[in-house]
Amino acid sequence: MSNAVATAQGRAALLHLLAATARKIAVLFYNTMRFGMNYSDPGADQYEQKYCERVIKQLHCRAAEFGFELHEVGSVS
Repeated sequence: MSNAVATAQGRAALLHLLAATARKIAVLFYNTMRFGMNYSDPGADQYEQKYCERVIKQLHCRAAEFGFELHEVGSVS
């Protein structure tokens, strides 16, 4: 396959991706304007909690890759 054909196919895929994303945003906007949507700010505390959970999960996976197992230690006072 020539480089020009590959570039044209990549450009076509990019245009398709942009159109699909624009449609998705348009549908969300239309439904929000037409039917309304309740929004509640989850707050920084919930974000921080989810972040900690993701970090701990990643640490468990990394330890498992090396053949280790992590255990939770009681709180330090």
